[in-house]
Amino acid sequence: MTQPARHRISDLSAEKRALLAQKLRTRVAGGTARPDHYDAVILGGGAAGLTLALHLRRERPGIRVLVAERQRHPVPEATHKVGESTVEIAAHYLRDILGLGEHLQTQQIRKFGLRMFFSSEDNADIAERVELGSSVFPPLATYQLDRGRLENELGAACSRDGVEFLPGSKVVDVAFSPDGSHHEVQLLTDSEEHSVRARWVIDATGRGRLLPRRFGLRKDVGHKANAAWFRVGHPIDLGTWSDDQAWHARIREGQRELSTNHLMGPGYWVWLIRLASGSISIGIVTEADAHRFEDFNTLERALDWLTEHEPQCARAVEEHRDKIQDFRVMKDYSYSCDQVYDGGERWCLTGESGIFLDPLYSPGLDLIAISNALVADLVTRSLDGEDVSALASVHDALFRRVTDMWLAVYENQYALMGNARVMSSKVIWDTAFYWGVFGLLFFQDKFRTVAGSPSVAADLERLTDISNRVQAFFREWAAIDDSPLEARFVDLYSPLNFMVKLHAGMADDLPGNRFPERFSDNARLLAQLAGQLVTAVIDAHGDRYDDDRVIAQVQSWQRDPLIADLIATHRRERQHNPTSEGWIALRPSRTGESSADHEPNGADSMQQQSSEVSYA
Repeated sequence: MTQPARHRISDLSAEKRALLAQKLRTRVAGGTARPDHYDAVILGGGAAGLTLALHLRRERPGIRVLVAERQRHPVPEATHKVGESTVEIAAHYLRDILGLGEHLQTQQIRKFGLRMFFSSEDNADIAERVELGSSVFPPLATYQLDRGRLENELGAACSRDGVEFLPGSKVVDVAFSPDGSHHEVQLLTDSEEHSVRARWVIDATGRGRLLPRRFGLRKDVGHKANAAWFRVGHPIDLGTWSDDQAWHARIREGQRELSTNHLMGPGYWVWLIRLASGSISIGIVTEADAHRFEDFNTLERALDWLTEHEPQCARAVEEHRDKIQDFRVMKDYSYSCDQVYDGGERWCLTGESGIFLDPLYSPGLDLIAISNALVADLVTRSLDGEDVSALASVHDALFRRVTDMWLAVYENQYALMGNARVMSSKVIWDTAFYWGVFGLLFFQDKFRTVAGSPSVAADLERLTDISNRVQAFFREWAAIDDSPLEARFVDLYSPLNFMVKLHAGMADDLPGNRFPERFSDNARLLAQLAGQLVTAVIDAHGDRYDDDRVIAQVQSWQRDPLIADLIATHRRERQHNPTSEGWIALRPSRTGESSADHEPNGADSMQQQSSEVSYA
């Protein structure tokens, strides 16, 4: 007599039972479904949708995924989409999680970090501007992306990996199932309408925002800014804009043209990003109140605007005007969303369909990476039979909290861009915070489990308060100090011991039980840096007794309980964990001398300290 299946299974070893369970899950996910039934249908096949599809297949090889993309493939190289520069989270996501390392190394450009040039008089000589950037390549590689090349490679990788990719498909409608069964998605492909069914529907339609428009989810934010950009089919090299040998000697390795270069001025910045296809992307980004959108919303107006504000850039473009490839604008580009994930109804938003903040610091692909990881967690758990309604609410709250914190980096901060003294410290702080908080969480795959770790959640809550207060502090500092900063080079990486530590620390091999301790260490270090900043600024301005406004601001800082706590942390920690000082450019004293003047290149005298601080 044949034994019941349950008895035969119980006789298997634990290893064989686990293997059988995996095979059964794979069969449920992909082997027995009808051809038009999918575990996930992704609406939109740009970077967000294609990376999510590839991510899901990496997480669960048997999962059935369909991507419907309106644009036909292959797309042109030097395509007009923004998001051409990656920072560490996105680079790690593409290279190490999605397995695109060879493509990035051979078909894209390794980025030489972020680089900023702050305005100096008429901006006629780049060597006379304060320059902030790195003199060497940091060890964790980042990349400049030709988005056409990337999306073509993603489409090919998805097809190779078993994703059903339908370029040239328009989403006609989505009918959500009220009873937990498959949703119905109507598509128009090659003039033929057809429908597919999906357990999960993910909106990656970008600024089309199909589901947010349908559900009324868009949330306006206080950050009002506009952008215009174009490509030039010639590799314009910013490094040739000066013959000054001392200026060239600042860079010990790499080339300035391979950085994400920013030309900074009051209420604006201009990007220059080299692409592997040989083109260069040039963009103008301004705060709405500082520069009228109508002054640069056509190509002719944009070139006139550059001539007025960035004449060296304008001349370089004019020399190759016949090679301008396109022109695009985004008005009032920043927005948020009231909800991005719903576990009960089984829909999610990812990429620009949900939230877009600002192009400064290149966070777009970072937020895609973080969101995709959370979406993949929900979808795979759901397919395993778990009710993810509550988990989706947790992930939703976390992602929107993170983006709110990130938004504060930009909101009401564009006025600082004309203040090199304040802005150079802000950029270093913003980068340190990114590496020490968001970067560490993502590299260690801890975004999914923040809520389950009380100590990490508490540290993140405190870090939110610190970050928001420091961003306000930068505005307050700028309001009492707009003194010019003499031309210099501020190296944001190797001379600063805490930057070296935070950058490398993202990729450390941390066992699960070590992560809360490391995150707490980073939180303490960032509190110390904030305390160091406010202490230095208070000390620099505390003797300005003849200016009532300055004295009132200093006294306000001294009465602030959070600032007092940060100062106390700095004083306590600096005894055994000293941090480099060259990142704070203080105003000249009454004798005309500033503490920063004692530090060549703004920070180099601290180079010897860079190895003094390490993780225990």
